[in-house]
Amino acid sequence: MRYRTKEWYELCQQTGLHFGMRVHRGTYELDEALFLRRYKRKEKEYVEFQREMYNTDPRFLLEQNGHVFVPAEKFLSGNEISEDDKKVYQMPAEERERIEKLIADYDVRPPFDELQHRIAFKEMQEWDYKHQKERLPKEIYEQIADIRVFTLGYCTREVMLQLKKQSAENRREMERVSNEYREAILAQDIPDEIRSRVQFHDCTVMELLTGDEVVIRFDTRGGFTNINKLTLVAPEILKQDGEIVGSYWLYQELYRIDNVYELHVLFDGENMPELIVRCADILVEEE
Repeated sequence: MRYRTKEWYELCQQTGLHFGMRVHRGTYELDEALFLRRYKRKEKEYVEFQREMYNTDPRFLLEQNGHVFVPAEKFLSGNEISEDDKKVYQMPAEERERIEKLIADYDVRPPFDELQHRIAFKEMQEWDYKHQKERLPKEIYEQIADIRVFTLGYCTREVMLQLKKQSAENRREMERVSNEYREAILAQDIPDEIRSRVQFHDCTVMELLTGDEVVIRFDTRGGFTNINKLTLVAPEILKQDGEIVGSYWLYQELYRIDNVYELHVLFDGENMPELIVRCADILVEEE
């Protein structure tokens, strides 16, 4: 990837460091009683939310059938959306079967297990405590008296101001790179027909075959397309990094170089796998 790199993606996740945070005057020093009070409040909110989700009837998922949507690449291109760009989602039979199974399971579900979710909340908080140091700039992290209280969403006024400032700087950098990417892509001599073939955002890679062709098969239930097979003709693999099968197609960049296509893909999975392939043609189909 030249623009939508792992670093750029991580930067995107840090444009709202202040989201969900509240200023609390008790956060200037370590206060165990404050932590326990706030923990109980947040735990209760979490459990109630999980209870609501648990008791949500999945029949509403059937309403997706026939929904009109615009493919992500068309939406992000910045070009005017035409009627031809719009797609109508036709729910595959296997997806309908999956939803019907959810409905059947919902109708015989056991009572909500509050203890299980209290344990899950505790584990989630402990994971967050450990990863705040990686997430936050060092100069901000060192000003936090109790990382547990910060993780629950409370901080000093000074830290809040710095979080907002850092978020704004991150957003400006993210947008700068995004604009450079958009200009670079628009400058490529690639027909819209070819661009439109590569629309697999949020689809799960189920199979990756290499040889005379690179063939990728997808589970498209999480994406915005029914096309589940991508074939790269006469490929030259320039980079194949990480475990791609089982990961989600996140972003792609498509270039025209020396009369061939060069496809860069960043996946959402462990260590964010990446694939770069040069090929003579790009074919897609629904199997």
